Amino acid sequence: MNTAVIDIGTNTLLLLIVDETGEAVVDLCRFGRLGQGLDATGRLADEAIARSLEICREYRRVMTSHGIERPHVIATQAMREAANAPDFVGPAEAILGAPIEVISGTREAELAFLAVARTFPGLAGTRYVVVDVGGGSTEFVVTDGTRLVSAVSLPIGAVRLTERHLKHDPPTPEEVRALHDDIDRHLTQLDLPMGITVIATAGTATTIAALSLGLTSYDPIAVTGVRITRPELDAQLARLLGATVAEREAMPGMEQPRADVIAGGVAIYARVMSRLEAPVMITCDRGIRWGVAYASEPPGEQAPLGCQVPSG
Repeated sequence: MNTAVIDIGTNTLLLLIVDETGEAVVDLCRFGRLGQGLDATGRLADEAIARSLEICREYRRVMTSHGIERPHVIATQAMREAANAPDFVGPAEAILGAPIEVISGTREAELAFLAVARTFPGLAGTRYVVVDVGGGSTEFVVTDGTRLVSAVSLPIGAVRLTERHLKHDPPTPEEVRALHDDIDRHLTQLDLPMGITVIATAGTATTIAALSLGLTSYDPIAVTGVRITRPELDAQLARLLGATVAEREAMPGMEQPRADVIAGGVAIYARVMSRLEAPVMITCDRGIRWGVAYASEPPGEQAPLGCQVPSG
């Protein structure tokens, strides 16, 4: 039997369908931008709800064509935060034929960890931190190489920080300083180990990898395991902050709907890398949608869980 997972995020809605062997047969990304204006108003915009419900209708058609009646559906920061979340949740559940589970930030972090640990089973005993930058929140998971040590979610993300700080195109130096200061204020809340590898998941991270590789079309395998050093990441951030949205859209590796918010997301990774004095960031396409798929496997079918990352 095929299994379907829908991840309803602040910027994107993702549909993953895996077969009985655990291989992806469908892996779709659409940009609903449910978090549009949410930071300022505390509410979902009517047009964002309409966009996202249309994506739900598309996903329902895709699932039906693959014989799936009831998907696993999760929602993250936008649904946790919006005062009018029921305006989207009720109609979306009716379209999808399944309840929407609004997961906590801690659960989101745990699913990101599960996805990463299953994606990189090659080396045991490696200490690292998983950082999952989304549209409205960022999750941080620390592992000692054998177990999950801590899982924390902060309300900073690519859409939120862009709307809050980056008003001009391209941003002004004052806006960039305010962006960095805001990120740094949030990071002071965390007690993270220094000098360890960062594993980066979700769309901002894979865009960093796609830009580094200069991809002309997205390749989930190619962007998984890409190693980015701090100087490389800082240079990429400077390039993005110095470019207009139109110039970013033309960059090989850029998904056009991410171009307006990508700098805010990359800035989070850059500040995390600097704060932790991390030697390298390794990107991973398999985020929380894969964590849900792995967690949904029958116990007898689960492969041993590793906590490993690529070496080198």
